[in-house]
Amino acid sequence: MTPSADQVAAFQANGGFSPATVSTVVLGFVFAVLLLWGVWAMRTAYVGWAEERLTQRQFLGVVARFAALYLVLSFFLLS
Repeated sequence: MTPSADQVAAFQANGGFSPATVSTVVLGFVFAVLLLWGVWAMRTAYVGWAEERLTQRQFLGVVARFAALYLVLSFFLLS
C-alpha cells in the first residue's frame, strides 16, 4: 500500500525527513546487524573448527547458511 501525497506531506512535515530516508536507514541497520552476526557466527565456527570441535563440513555449513540467509534477505528487502 503506497501512501497518498497528503500522508507523505504530513510525515515529512512532522518528521522533517521523507519516508524513503527512513526506509534507507532501516535497511542499512538490518544489513549492518546481519553482517555483524554473520562475522560473529563464522568466527565462532572457525574457532570451533580450529580446535577440532567442529568438522570441516559443519564449518562450511555455517558459512553456507549465512550466505543463503544474506542472499534471501537481500532479494526480499532490496527488490
